[in-house]
Amino acid sequence: MENRYLEDASGFHGHAERLIVPLDEAELSAVLREASGAAGHGPMPLTIAGAGTGLTGARVPQGGWVISLEKFTRLEVHQGYAIAGAGVLLQDLHAAAQRTGQFYPPDPTETSASIGGTIATNASGSRSFRYGATRRWIESLRVALADGTVREFARGEAIDFDPGEIPLPNVTKNTAGYLLRPGMNWIDLFAGSEGTLGVVTEARLKLLPAPKAILGGVVFFPDDDSAIDAVEHWRASASARMIEYCDDASLRLLRSRFPEIPAKAHAGVLFEQELAGEDDPEVDAWGERVEAAGALGEDSWFALSAADRERFRRFRHAMPEVVNETMRRIGTLKMGSDFAVPLARNREMLAFYKQRLEAEFPGRYVIYGHIGDAHVHVNIFSADAGPLLEEFARHAVSLGGTVSAEHGLGKRKAHFLKLQYSDEDIGKMRAVKRRLDPQGILGQGTLWRGPMAGADASS
Repeated sequence: MENRYLEDASGFHGHAERLIVPLDEAELSAVLREASGAAGHGPMPLTIAGAGTGLTGARVPQGGWVISLEKFTRLEVHQGYAIAGAGVLLQDLHAAAQRTGQFYPPDPTETSASIGGTIATNASGSRSFRYGATRRWIESLRVALADGTVREFARGEAIDFDPGEIPLPNVTKNTAGYLLRPGMNWIDLFAGSEGTLGVVTEARLKLLPAPKAILGGVVFFPDDDSAIDAVEHWRASASARMIEYCDDASLRLLRSRFPEIPAKAHAGVLFEQELAGEDDPEVDAWGERVEAAGALGEDSWFALSAADRERFRRFRHAMPEVVNETMRRIGTLKMGSDFAVPLARNREMLAFYKQRLEAEFPGRYVIYGHIGDAHVHVNIFSADAGPLLEEFARHAVSLGGTVSAEHGLGKRKAHFLKLQYSDEDIGKMRAVKRRLDPQGILGQGTLWRGPMAGADASS
């Protein structure tokens, strides 16, 4: 079996007895029925493999069968919505929408992700500051359930049983476990369930008209404090669709690809602002904001053209690429943080990160990401980072945050779930799992450890 079905972007590797690539829902249903024991043998674990861009091992099988939905590539763009199969790549949806003067708001960094994978993790990305995560943009889902039944669920269709309620963190992004609340609908349940409750085969996704113009900027700062001050101010006073951050160590790494980064820059903030046109007053307003923030205005980068903004996109996407290259070079799996805290605790969490990182791994870390949502990624260049990342997870929860804001927990971070939720809360999630997948065949090892994720064994 090809390795591309047995690993993800973090380097996490697995094994499977059989690879299945169904052509359509009928073939997928037959596989599900067989795996659930309808063919007379015992239940068979199934792992749904997306495009492999994930970082938590959810799509990596640890035995059983692996199913790839790469043949589910129907893509139709209509006014206001698109129909996309689970195997459609995000970049292809973006391109198709753009050709019709529309756009799909969710913007995960890795655009080679599959639509099914982005739904499974409730992916978000840089534009989540304004537009939120994937769940918000789903109008309907087609889902193959564990017994092989295929159903279509429309937005607003309430779940026909009581899923219970768990305390949800006070954050703008959360993908830790199941979103359980009274009166919730099916789409809210399946989005972010990491392939453990059903197999999404197709989705109807909402599109928006493309903005008339976009102002993009990479604003450099002489120190970190002034950058954080600017973020706090801009979050409250501007209407940007994206506010991203990179620390001094990130800029040092990026200079290998972007030597034009000014030498006196020690932090950077990226933003995008949708405009009514190139003469929109917001263009001048951003100039005033940058000047008032004490940024390196003359050395910062601004662009209205699509070509120049593409350069900024490459700049933003280069950071995880350089981190991945560094991890491979030192021979360790990538294990970065994905924690988010309430907006008011953003500076406090950043200070805690830096204090502990300087004590434990000085000069061997970078911090970057979605600071507009108080959700930055810490990546530590060491194979011994696990204990400190768990310490960070506990601290994020103590501040009212989440242990997973956008990547999910998968198999590699499944142990974090109990840091955020009580045994009773996790029991409610497991009850939902048992109801929809009573034999626990879907996504074994994801969210819960052990051979029978749907059973009552301890997590």
